[in-house]
Amino acid sequence: MAKDKTAKRIIIVGGGISGLLATIKVCEAGGEVDLFSYCPVKRSHSLCAQGGINACMDTKGEHDSIYEHFDDTVYGGDFLADQVAVKGMVEAAPKIIKMLDRMGVPFTRTPEGVLDLRNFGGQKHKRTCFAGSTTGQQILYALDEQVRRWETKKLDKDAERFAVKKYEFWEFVKIIKNKDGVCRGIVAQNMNTMEIKAFRADTVILATGGPGQVFGRCTASTICNGSAVSAVYQQGAEIANPEFIQIHPTAIPGSDKNRLMSEACRGEGGRVWVWRKNPETGEKERWYFLEDMYPAYGNLVPRDVASRAIYKVWEHMKLGINGEHRVYLDLSHIAPDYLERKLGGILEMYSEFVGKDPREVPMEIFPSVHYSMGGIWVDRKHYTNIPGLMASGECDYQYHGANRLGANSLLSAAYSGTISGPEAMNWAKTGNKGPELTDAELEAARKEVQDEYDKILQMRGSENAHRLHHELGDLMYKYVAIERDNKGLDACLVELKKILKRWEDIGITDQSKTANQEAMFVRQLRNMILYAMVITKGARMRDESRGAHAKIVLDDKGERVVDENNDLVFMGRDDENFMRITVVSYDPKTEEPQVTYREFDHSLIKPRLRSYK
Repeated sequence: MAKDKTAKRIIIVGGGISGLLATIKVCEAGGEVDLFSYCPVKRSHSLCAQGGINACMDTKGEHDSIYEHFDDTVYGGDFLADQVAVKGMVEAAPKIIKMLDRMGVPFTRTPEGVLDLRNFGGQKHKRTCFAGSTTGQQILYALDEQVRRWETKKLDKDAERFAVKKYEFWEFVKIIKNKDGVCRGIVAQNMNTMEIKAFRADTVILATGGPGQVFGRCTASTICNGSAVSAVYQQGAEIANPEFIQIHPTAIPGSDKNRLMSEACRGEGGRVWVWRKNPETGEKERWYFLEDMYPAYGNLVPRDVASRAIYKVWEHMKLGINGEHRVYLDLSHIAPDYLERKLGGILEMYSEFVGKDPREVPMEIFPSVHYSMGGIWVDRKHYTNIPGLMASGECDYQYHGANRLGANSLLSAAYSGTISGPEAMNWAKTGNKGPELTDAELEAARKEVQDEYDKILQMRGSENAHRLHHELGDLMYKYVAIERDNKGLDACLVELKKILKRWEDIGITDQSKTANQEAMFVRQLRNMILYAMVITKGARMRDESRGAHAKIVLDDKGERVVDENNDLVFMGRDDENFMRITVVSYDPKTEEPQVTYREFDHSLIKPRLRSYK
């Protein structure tokens, strides 16, 4: 591969932590970046991360080690994560913390000035660095300040433009391939003017976050709909492990979205409980069920374990608060000044939305869709199967296997950005890119998107897009959330195909030529439906329980099997058949997801059964 010394232009889609770090790394390597963001960069969903970022800093004298962080991550992910990739991430973690510290992230410190650490679920030691309860926001703001330096800096005195150009309020629509099938640009739409434009690039990085809105209300921002991932999937990108959707055990409901109550609450001593009759005395008592069920970890069991336990307590044991799908998360026994220093931001949020002070009364919480362990298939350098296209952050599948440990999300976002940025420049300089897109190819791609958008504006059917989205979310929550079975998944696939057909009968009410959110949402909705089919098909084909994917055994009549205690019987983990990555590709003729499986490296830590008891 011959080296090309001309200036390199990298398009990065997504202004969260992964996208910003990739931007910084590209600029440091002498490249130029067109940074596209659906919203102002400082409002990217990384803002909502609360509890912290994991790294083995061992400031508490607990004799923590990088190996134990490695083992906890692989074990917590039920051995489905590529172990070489995870090893690289946990080894880099302390360096990433030191880099962010130098950038000005105000990590919380002890009175002695040492980095403070807190407990997080599924981890044996305190290794979560945090900035109060707004860690994601503080990291995002610090990185944005670094990117702003490059917005006003030319790479050399003869350069025609600055190193970074931001395109805020622009929606990514599709990639553009050259005649060799190499990604060399994108089509995007201005969300204010509705202008559709094609852009050239030497490499494209997607850092567009997760697909939470496929499930309707979730803890993710309303912009986290997976539309960009679905778009490139329809253009040939493979999606890996889509069936592994994380349910966060502690959230509060909202009319637009659910609000996360950070795992930091449990890390700082919060306890989960419900009222019950004491089985021996018959007296009403507080039942700290996580502590009873999982004495080794108690309230700090991983999220998949905690969510299923809470679901069992309210759904199968009918012990939810006032018969509803709620349990208590209690911080009221902890000193208020301590809570204010460690958790002030999220306690204020609970008070604001619920009208009760968690310093005085237990919070009412429930599990909610939160994060996707799956995403675009990438190799260890974050290249997708489409040459010239990379993926980084939550939209890739790489680091979490079947279940993500809390506070590993900010780590994987940061780490993947430090990998994808330099590799994007490597590809731009030495990759087999083929010819640059011609003006005619750019215009053809732009016109194709324009025509599709114009057709949406002319839709006059009887269906309401937002009602259809609500139906989609309800369907996914019913069949593809905490507990799954093959009968329900089959039914879900049938209904999803019906919803996809009904999408064609949507009626557009907003005909405006500027800031037309309805038309864009209709386009996104179709992508969400296709992504939902990917998630559901992946879950249907994986006949085992692993991490966040818990599948119930059915009898010959299709009824759920229960044991002698009337508890549901779940399939066991099947390493022989399913210690493999799910890989889903798109069939353009049928629009059906095609599922295959791929081997991966799990040689460094021998797989073993998970137990938190």
